[in-house]
Amino acid sequence: MRYEIRVDGDMSETMVSSFPELEHVLMSGQTLLFGPVIDEAHLFGLLARCRSLGLRVLEMRQLPE
Repeated sequence: MRYEIRVDGDMSETMVSSFPELEHVLMSGQTLLFGPVIDEAHLFGLLARCRSLGLRVLEMRQLPE
């Protein structure tokens, strides 16, 4: 599965490094994280990392294969 997680704000390189398994794109006040997600536990782990870093998730969606 591939997922896209859109968060509010431009994430610093330090924050982005907290998601080594994902690629990222900065775009007009938002950061788009995207890449493979192994299973539901991995997805919840990604969301927990967002929360622990104080990131506001605006959108999350599964991408077509």
